[in-house]
Amino acid sequence: MPAAVPEFPQARLQELADRYAAAVAAKRRRIWLGAAILIVATLAAGWMGDVNLSKFAENFWRFPAYFAGIAPKFSFSSAWADLAEWFWGLPRWARLLGDTLLIAYMGTLAGGICGFVLCFMASANLVKSRAIVFATRRLLEFCRTVPEIVFALIFVLAFGLGPLPGVLAIAIHTTGALGKQFAEVVENIDSKPIEGVAASGGSWIQIVRFGAVPQVLSNFVSYGLLRFEINVRGAAVMGFVGAGGIGQDLIEAVRKFYFTDVSAILLLIIATVMLIDFITERVRHRLLGLEGAAR
Repeated sequence: MPAAVPEFPQARLQELADRYAAAVAAKRRRIWLGAAILIVATLAAGWMGDVNLSKFAENFWRFPAYFAGIAPKFSFSSAWADLAEWFWGLPRWARLLGDTLLIAYMGTLAGGICGFVLCFMASANLVKSRAIVFATRRLLEFCRTVPEIVFALIFVLAFGLGPLPGVLAIAIHTTGALGKQFAEVVENIDSKPIEGVAASGGSWIQIVRFGAVPQVLSNFVSYGLLRFEINVRGAAVMGFVGAGGIGQDLIEAVRKFYFTDVSAILLLIIATVMLIDFITERVRHRLLGLEGAAR
């Protein structure tokens, strides 16, 4: 015989219903308050930014018109000649594109090494001194808060034109970005290997080497590859301030209204970035898959 279902007293049911209604009403108030704050902030930002929707709608056609204007003109009878004329500067652009890739690579490598070193000092689960953790985190925040183009401009003034300012700018920004990401990974690792190395008398370096690094290495490589993708895009505009790479020719073509040159250089940059994204994405997925299989 099935057991009888207990019934709550009517007063108790009413109390539960009132609590539920109060919780739903409080959640709705928070949602409406958040929506009101978002609307006010959006209107304030539009007012401060002098946003004019009618002017935007009136001149929006200029955006697609510009891209239509930089597109080369082809005909079936002279397609090969038109293509050769469009990419007339391919040898020079390819060399500058190679410089851009090297700038991104060296900046990512240097920034990754610095971020690797600093991330352990910014991890509260490895460093007991709150002062060291605080100072390291603020340093990483400074490195990633200042835009790369600003660092590049400063280094161009200091070291002159060339790839070096671009490498230094990307390295500093990458140090801050990867250091932050690496530190978050380290703070979420399993503490048992850390405690085991410490209990056996290991130094802090040994704790990091044998307790932390084996757990985070694949994630570090994955983040490093992702950052390299981002830095290739960043290095492409370093030339705007004279920091080397294909950006120098791109900004010159824009300023001199060499429309077909602009489209050709943009196409080369887009194709290169897409290829790098595809390759690094496959590598990152493989690394994460191997890590998941090991667990």
